[in-house]
Amino acid sequence: MRLLRDLKLDEVFVLDIETVPCVGNHDDLHEMLKELWEHKCHALRREKGWISHHDHIAPLPDTLHAATLFEQAGIYAEFGRVVCISLGRFRTAADGSVSFSVKSFYGHDERELLREFSAIISQRPQFRLCGHNAKEFDLPYLSRRILINGLELPPHLDTAGKKPWEVTHLDTMELWKFGDRKSFTSLSLLAAMFGIPTPKDDIQGKDVARVYYEEKDLPRIARYCQKDIITTARLLQKFRGEEPFADDAVVYANEETVLRRA
Repeated sequence: MRLLRDLKLDEVFVLDIETVPCVGNHDDLHEMLKELWEHKCHALRREKGWISHHDHIAPLPDTLHAATLFEQAGIYAEFGRVVCISLGRFRTAADGSVSFSVKSFYGHDERELLREFSAIISQRPQFRLCGHNAKEFDLPYLSRRILINGLELPPHLDTAGKKPWEVTHLDTMELWKFGDRKSFTSLSLLAAMFGIPTPKDDIQGKDVARVYYEEKDLPRIARYCQKDIITTARLLQKFRGEEPFADDAVVYANEETVLRRA
């Protein structure tokens, strides 16, 4: 890929986010949001083919009730929130060796972690943002939540009015599509194809809300998020025809979330 061969790795931020529903359960929603979530669920049921346009009066199975579907609310920026952002960058030494620095922003104060994240990337306006399915999920989600929290969009996310070729984000899933718009390939599958350690050796995305609200284990979520950006960074190197950095080349800014492999 010519684009990747010419890419300056040292000017790339690799990122991933973890999100949860805005509250722990459906009953805790404000009444207005409950009503709006019901409208969202009705659209989802029809979109997914769970009901037809004429079935909305028929009794719904329990699995399609708004309260049950609320476990999916975290994937929608209007009904979810960010609890962790992991950010990584490549660093190339004089001898050509590559290391990867990792930092996670996580906590219960979404506005503060978004502010810290925005401040960091705003210091490097020339950097490109990279993630797996980031163009469809992570970057739009971050942009929406930043605005909802009353913060200013960092230059990287302020894409309104820009032409497509002026938006320089990288997406490893999009790169793997090679123009095939029907294709969705998970990070785990690509890691397996390229011989990269799986990032899903503990929890998966569907477990994040439970770990946050029930286990109250934010460091575990941060570790999971860090594994995703390490895998994405290694995949980017593979796409360039390079050998990925080793585990001992990863440098962690958050000592409490250091990944320790057995």
